[in-house]
Amino acid sequence: MMDFLPMLGLGLLFGLRHAIDADHIAAVSTIVTQTGSVKKSSLAGIFWGLGHAGALLLAGIPLLLFRTAIPAGLAVFFELMVGILLIALGADVLYRLRSEKIHFHQHMHNGSGHWHFHSHSRTASHSHAHRSFFVGTFHGLAGSAGLALVTLAAFSSFFQGILYIAVFGLGSILGMLAVSTIIALPLGLFPGFIRLARILRFSAGAFSMAFGAFIVAEFFSQARL
Repeated sequence: MMDFLPMLGLGLLFGLRHAIDADHIAAVSTIVTQTGSVKKSSLAGIFWGLGHAGALLLAGIPLLLFRTAIPAGLAVFFELMVGILLIALGADVLYRLRSEKIHFHQHMHNGSGHWHFHSHSRTASHSHAHRSFFVGTFHGLAGSAGLALVTLAAFSSFFQGILYIAVFGLGSILGMLAVSTIIALPLGLFPGFIRLARILRFSAGAFSMAFGAFIVAEFFSQARL
């Protein structure tokens, strides 16, 4: 048991590291930059981590029970779906960004007037949570093949394998909580800077589409070999 405890520590660290993979950051940034607050962004990161950890556990249970691995073809298919998902998320951000309207208003305070501007974008925290959970689940399915292989090779006990996957999932939750909070900090510190928000959202959408296209292109290039 004492030898197993360091493995759990490594699992937590690997989960933290796993959360900052480029495809994960690309997907979550498209959601976080639309929430409008650090708190909602942090919740989006937590929900991504919950979906990710849940998918890993659901996939890991039968694999560990039957001591088998996800077929290579299915694992590659999940990776392709992640690429398509990234393209769709990025395109959605850019479409919403283009359709939003920024309005200027004048208000009177103590006899003097001033102008301010804001965007009439429509966002809902529950929709961000649902989307984050769905995206995290998809990423968890895509990453379950590699994690299951490591777990099968390292642990002969079903209990130890499941516990390792759970700790790995906890690490991914904490890691994505940190990532989503950091991404949202500029928006939280400068809530009135609509131009900054639009730049960040455009960057998130463009990066997500570009990285998704890279994954899809890599899939088809390998398929031709």
